[in-house]
Parts: sequence; structure tokens; C-alpha cells
Amino acid sequence: MDKTIKIAVAILVVVILGGAILFASPLMKPAPSTSGNEVSDAGKVTVYFFYGEECPHCHAVMPFIQNLSDKYPEVDLQMLETWHNETNLALSNSLNEKLGIQNLGVPEVIVVGNNTPLIGDRDIPAQLEGVILEQIKKK
Repeated sequence: MDKTIKIAVAILVVVILGGAILFASPLMKPAPSTSGNEVSDAGKVTVYFFYGEECPHCHAVMPFIQNLSDKYPEVDLQMLETWHNETNLALSNSLNEKLGIQNLGVPEVIVVGNNTPLIGDRDIPAQLEGVILEQIKKK
């Protein structure tokens, strides 16, 4: 009986792990390109929004970010969770390093082509739309 239980538990573990991998794989996307161009290949302005899943400040900013995405179809908005996604965190760290930013935090927005990231639930709503319009005019 002990051997049967061990086999059943092993099969259950394999099924659970396999299901977890299959479930998580559609959520894992490759990191966006960081070529440094202010306009992507499709002619869109690229905006990176870095957030943490459990961050209340991030969730306070999300409706504003999504509204801007709807308002400006020429914006390629990349919403990238960094607390549980190492690829997104590496991209955030890389972009911040290029910009000389040392005090990392979320929520953070980086508009490709603009050298000033916007950090926090005050600066993002106050300044992001103006930065986007500035980049659109540069197209």
C-alpha cells in the first residue's frame, strides 16, 4: 500500500507541475525590444509601464494608463509586471541603468525617446500625457 500511495503522489505532483507550466506559458512573453528608437517599427510611440502586482500605487495609476492607451492608438503601451517576472525586471533595470536612475520603484513609466522616467502615482498622471504628445510630434 505504501508503494501505491507514493506512486499516486508522484503522478499528482507531475500533473500539477505540468498544469502550472502550461498555465503560465501564455503569460510569459519575450521582453520588448529596446533599440532606443523613439518610434517603433509600426510607427508607434513606445511606452513602458512597469508595475508590481500587489502595489496599490500601481493599481491607482492603471486606469489612467489604460485610458491613455485608448485615447492614443499611436502609442504602443507595454504593461510589464516586475515583482513576479524576472524578464520584465531585467528590462526595467537595464532601461533605468541607461538613464542613470538609481532609486528604482513602481509604478514607473519610461517613454522611449524621452530621457526622464516618471515614477509614482503623482508624476505619472501629471506628466505622462504631455510626454506622449511630445513624442508623437517628433514622429
